[in-house]
Amino acid sequence: MPFWELQRQLGIDVDKWLLRQSMPQPYGKAAACHAFEREWVECGHGLGQTRARRECQPEYEDFMECMHRTKLAVRLRTILEQRDKMIKEGKYTPPDYHKGKEELRP
Repeated sequence: MPFWELQRQLGIDVDKWLLRQSMPQPYGKAAACHAFEREWVECGHGLGQTRARRECQPEYEDFMECMHRTKLAVRLRTILEQRDKMIKEGKYTPPDYHKGKEELRP
């Protein structure tokens, strides 16, 4: 059949986009979120898809946060909004190097 091992014949690896953390990493070091992915896989191993979704939700959320940093982005946005609010109220004055002004050098 012509489609057997098509990836190998064409010299491409489609799986590397699907398996970001488990694939071989440069210099043989583990990927940044490998530990979270491993915990999630170990938790769900042998449970079945429906039960694993319910019982392994914390591990999955940790893995997704490590991959996409959505909670970190929300937290940073909240901090910046609070800073802007304090600047408008006059309670906070940012340093000159945060305003885009050059530092005076001796």
